Amino acid sequence: MRVRLESIGCRLNTGEIEFLARSLAGAGHRVVGSGEQADLCILNTCTVTSIASKKSRQLIRQIKRSNPNAAIVATGCDVELAPEAAVEAGVDLVVGNADKERLLEIADAHGLLREPEPDLDGTHLDSPCDTLRTRAFLKVQDGCDNRCTFCVTTIARGPGRSVPTSLLLEEVRELVDSGYREVVLSGVHLGSYGQDLGDRRGLKGLIEAMLDATAISRLRLSSLEPWDLDTDFFNVFADPRLLPHLHLPLQSGCDHTLKRMARRTSRREFSQLVADARRANPDVAVSTDVIVGFPGESDREFEESINFVEEMAFSRLHIFRYSPRTGTLAATMPDQVSGTVAQERSRRMHALGAELEQRFNSDLVGRTLDVLWETAEDLGDALRWSGFTPNYVRTATMTPTDEDLSNRVTPTEIVEVAPGGLVGKILNSKF
Repeated sequence: MRVRLESIGCRLNTGEIEFLARSLAGAGHRVVGSGEQADLCILNTCTVTSIASKKSRQLIRQIKRSNPNAAIVATGCDVELAPEAAVEAGVDLVVGNADKERLLEIADAHGLLREPEPDLDGTHLDSPCDTLRTRAFLKVQDGCDNRCTFCVTTIARGPGRSVPTSLLLEEVRELVDSGYREVVLSGVHLGSYGQDLGDRRGLKGLIEAMLDATAISRLRLSSLEPWDLDTDFFNVFADPRLLPHLHLPLQSGCDHTLKRMARRTSRREFSQLVADARRANPDVAVSTDVIVGFPGESDREFEESINFVEEMAFSRLHIFRYSPRTGTLAATMPDQVSGTVAQERSRRMHALGAELEQRFNSDLVGRTLDVLWETAEDLGDALRWSGFTPNYVRTATMTPTDEDLSNRVTPTEIVEVAPGGLVGKILNSKF
């Protein structure tokens, strides 16, 4: 079958869709991109903000229009909380988060998954899985036991659940055997890994096991809550295969706002954590999430927040305007911030984010970094390749049309900053 896969939202959603892509391709089905007609469309939805929910349903309708004869299966957080809205938008089958790992089995039971054609060898993978065989997102944990007052994910995903280390090691070995160079460990509450299994080694132990027991070239971490880490955790970065990038969601740089959010950290604790990380590995990039316009956020609180964000010198900001989510405590709080005020605060935080990213990227100019090349754009007389540095900055380079960099890691001299990232020159390249 021709199967189109789409994902909105977090890296965990991306990892789940990539797992489906590998499963479908291995069974002989053909994963196709948006420009080709599909027999079956599978969408992993998001509801972290009201905008994410809206985009999820818009994409369902768009897929329905462009693939009128295809069956549509939707899963993920938005359809978990509002399945009726997904059906109204055109979905044929809704699969809840608890059954997501059985999605293909359930689709087959509903007659939506036909036997593959006998001439397909199970290796055909098109967009949106263009990083397959290069960088894989591996779900090691799902659910969350935190109770942040703004977050609906706990409701949609349920309590924390970890995948046993032995199963993850086997999956990483299979990924390496299939040609993957980089694996990204992902989860809703990644730092809680192992707690539900009674594994005291936790995430640190999992990382050490993967570095010791597999031949993966590059291991990367997705989002980590700051209170899950201690100084000893950063010892794992002594192995250069663990890439120097940490995404530590701050959400606010004001202690009063953090308390209303029920975030288990403070400005002082967060600042100390970042200092410990940078002391352990001076090359580490630290990115973060910030919410503006949270209920009760006064002008003074926002100024404290934006000043702290600048002080932390993050490599990149992910900025969200607060939106009330049904079922969360924050949605019932007084002093909701007006949309106009939140929009202006978002504008200022985005401006600061661009400035911080420019500063961080500028400091990389003149250095030589190992870049994993993923995709190429054909310019006619040359190819423009795109990949990522170890500290997760997108980098572009030019090569002759006959030079294939796909899934290669090359020492690359960073020559300049460009919109969205860096420009590099591969050492000993013809260009």
